[in-house]
Amino acid sequence: MSAQAEKPANVTPASRSKKYVLPVAALVLLAAMVHDTHVIRIGSQQDVQANVFSAEAYGHKAFPVIQSAIEHSAVEARVLAAAISLDKAAAAEKFGKPGSVGPIFPIKFSGVAGELKSGALTVSVEGLPASLRIRVQTGPAINGTDVRDATGTVSFGSFTNQIEYQDAGSALNNEVKTSVLALLDRERLSGKKVEVVGVFQLINATNWLVTPVRMTAQ
Repeated sequence: MSAQAEKPANVTPASRSKKYVLPVAALVLLAAMVHDTHVIRIGSQQDVQANVFSAEAYGHKAFPVIQSAIEHSAVEARVLAAAISLDKAAAAEKFGKPGSVGPIFPIKFSGVAGELKSGALTVSVEGLPASLRIRVQTGPAINGTDVRDATGTVSFGSFTNQIEYQDAGSALNNEVKTSVLALLDRERLSGKKVEVVGVFQLINATNWLVTPVRMTAQ
């Protein structure tokens, strides 16, 4: 007696389609992963470090542009002092840019260098009120972000985060030290005539602390 042939399993169109869905989906996913994967060779032009913000490179590139803009808009100290005395808000609107505490003004003046104390040089400028004291930052530390903020063209939105924004300000201050102040013998400025172009933030109306972007001594 012959054995009865086994009946084939009941295969439906639905089960047949399920059989192939997972392999096809896996192939699609794998193709997408390969397409979206980039191989970066260490040390190559595509190295991820190339995208890291360099404050030093930013300072080198941005300082000459900002320096030129400040020189172009700088106001004579006597003119600025008179305008501030008359109407501080109007003077800020006409000559300044908003700062973190007070308006930031571009300024230029010549005078006689006096005492150097705590990194700031007192300068006596003819024609200014006797109550007004002008000091110029000469280092070794340059404080504040007045150079960064002086033109109104450098904004937080231009950077990835607050750290980069602060580093940009520090880099510009470093450029002041290397491009401007390094050319001077700061310990021997007292008694000499100095010419200064710079910026200051109006915090105290009778005490201006100027960060120079151009400074010469005779």
